[in-house]
Amino acid sequence: MLKEGDQLPEFELKNQDGNIIKSTEFLGNKLVIFFYPKANTPTCTVEACNLNDHISTLKKAGYQLIGISADSIKRQKNFHEKYGFRYDLLADEDQQVVNQFGVWQEKKNFGKTYMGIVRATFIFDEKGICTRVIDKVKSKEAATQILE
Repeated sequence: MLKEGDQLPEFELKNQDGNIIKSTEFLGNKLVIFFYPKANTPTCTVEACNLNDHISTLKKAGYQLIGISADSIKRQKNFHEKYGFRYDLLADEDQQVVNQFGVWQEKKNFGKTYMGIVRATFIFDEKGICTRVIDKVKSKEAATQILE
């Protein structure tokens, strides 16, 4: 998993509207990237809505915010529109970026083992250096954890 002190990986992904978003576009700004397992599922919805509810506070603190999952652009768009998110959701359908960040891992649920995204948040400074990794995300307190 990416760790503090690591450089923001270069990547290009499409957002919920099909527009290409490049990681290099965020250099010069503080950036929060949160990875979530699946759009429009209960815990992911709680986390994404918590961040949306506090987006003004995050922006006042100087942060830009993007969410990434392995969902399709269509699924991201549906999720984005359903809850009126005020930040981009990026579709990493081929798991390129989740692998770069090390969040595509083996998971277990009800005794079943499978590969999936481990919920994690990465905070980068203006130079693209990772200043913090939150790997024990509390979905109801996601924004508070970022601002600590």
